[in-house]
Amino acid sequence: MFIKIRGLSKQFNGRTGVVSALEPVDLTVAAGEFVSVIGPSGCGKSTLMMLLAGLLEPSAGSIVIGGVEIKKPARELGIVFQQDALLEWRTALENIVLQAQIRQLDKAAARVEARRLLQMVGLENFADAYPRELSGGMRQRVSICRALLHRPPLLVMDEPFGALDALTRDQLQIDLQRLSADRNMTVVFITHSITEAVFLSDRIVVMTPRPGRIEAIVAVAQPRPRRLAIRETSSFLASVQQVTKIFESLGVLREDAHG
Repeated sequence: MFIKIRGLSKQFNGRTGVVSALEPVDLTVAAGEFVSVIGPSGCGKSTLMMLLAGLLEPSAGSIVIGGVEIKKPARELGIVFQQDALLEWRTALENIVLQAQIRQLDKAAARVEARRLLQMVGLENFADAYPRELSGGMRQRVSICRALLHRPPLLVMDEPFGALDALTRDQLQIDLQRLSADRNMTVVFITHSITEAVFLSDRIVVMTPRPGRIEAIVAVAQPRPRRLAIRETSSFLASVQQVTKIFESLGVLREDAHG
């Protein structure tokens, strides 16, 4: 397995004492697999992502990625957050190439690769545009390209499409499938959307309310990449219903009858 998580937990010191964000979590992810993590707000999804990236230290347990235990910030992965964090004084191309500058990679080769990535997400004509000249969806595409410039074997994404409108979100889901197939990379994707998780994933990790633990892992049988039309099929709707029922059993989703 490419990712091995064993007995992972995280506590924080709060004003009223110790707050448990994650209870012991055990999870394995195969190389090339697309795994979504879904759960209610405050269940530790983002904490799990920060632990994977080595940006937080676990209170207990371990994370091993590609045979290496994560004990410090992991340089070989790519990270995409909900906010694009582009530098306003750099063009789209320059924002992507920044990754190469930080990692001291060949700049000429990086510019070629950056233009190829922009073409893959339909932004080849916006390489010289500044962030203020781009829509929210376009900015997030640039952010994804930046995360992929150094060809990481693992991409970790924390609700990257959460602030976007529905149409833009659909397009970025399609773009992400194309990019992940092109790179044959492993993706850990954090989301609040059940339909998004089912559309993108090989498996869905369903988290409980805080303190977060894994309640269930749901496999999605349809082969990837997928077209938007699959969302109308009975198998897709069955997967959505399966995850929905888990959240109903946890009391996260409720349909209270009021006459």
